[in-house]
Amino acid sequence: MLAFVFPGQNSQYVGMGRDLYDNCAPAREVMDAAERALGVDLLSLMFEGPEEELTRTDIQQPAILTHSLGALAAVRDGGLEPDIVAGHSLGEYSALVAAGVLPVEEVVPLVHLRAQLMTEAADRQPGAMSAILGLDAEDVESIVQQAGQEGTCCLANYNCPGQLIISGSVAGIQRAEQLASEAGAKRVVRLRVSGGFHSPLMAGAAERFIERLGKVRLQSARIPVVSNVDATPRTDPEEIRDALGKQMTTGVLWEQSVDAMMGQGVEAFVEVGPSRVLTGLIRRTGATARLLNVEDMASLEETLEGLK
Repeated sequence: MLAFVFPGQNSQYVGMGRDLYDNCAPAREVMDAAERALGVDLLSLMFEGPEEELTRTDIQQPAILTHSLGALAAVRDGGLEPDIVAGHSLGEYSALVAAGVLPVEEVVPLVHLRAQLMTEAADRQPGAMSAILGLDAEDVESIVQQAGQEGTCCLANYNCPGQLIISGSVAGIQRAEQLASEAGAKRVVRLRVSGGFHSPLMAGAAERFIERLGKVRLQSARIPVVSNVDATPRTDPEEIRDALGKQMTTGVLWEQSVDAMMGQGVEAFVEVGPSRVLTGLIRRTGATARLLNVEDMASLEETLEGLK
């Protein structure tokens, strides 16, 4: 079995998608369609920056989505189709396109709204996120529970063994960082994000997003989509809608999602989109599957050759 996986926030870089756009007609067509659907001069920001504009949540999320969809068009043009798909947070929306649940024209404005609502929520209730490296999940879960006495604190991402992301209020995160260091964490790294994503601080944004999501028609998935919220493969559109509605305020079970895909019989993962963050995370889960990626023409050719 072959899995396509799609990256999430903070995978962007100036120049992203340019090679595919210039050299692959299917990728160019999809990326042009995404820019039209957004109504913003997105491609020039992706290709030329400036970096500070590209890192804005409301630009960054559509940019990563657009690059991922261009890479998806390119790899499909090469004859590859996945048996199952998943995405890390934002990447789940790229996965939905790959599974035929949403078209490009609908997913781009939906992701843009998601980014705007997350930004507004972060402005209303300042928050923070930190990576805790070198502790197991049980230890971090205990730390989060203790830190919750100081402020909002929760586990936002189960990325891979020994790498967990916490999210919440500034006070809650500061206390959790202190506790993690005292517990022997190898590193505690404050992330460069604008708010406490995947935490209860996003409840107001999630409520408004769920309202919009309810008006969007979702198709039955042609192949299973593994949901972030519970690492469960789904094809039913209403079950997918319900899982998406919970995603903004709950943790991303990425390690568990990889395990679920391996349990389904996945023998190769192709990361489709900018950077290779997920490839590194999957490698650190101990997965024995082959790991490939597609983000430009060179990696496309390498992947197509490797999976012949």
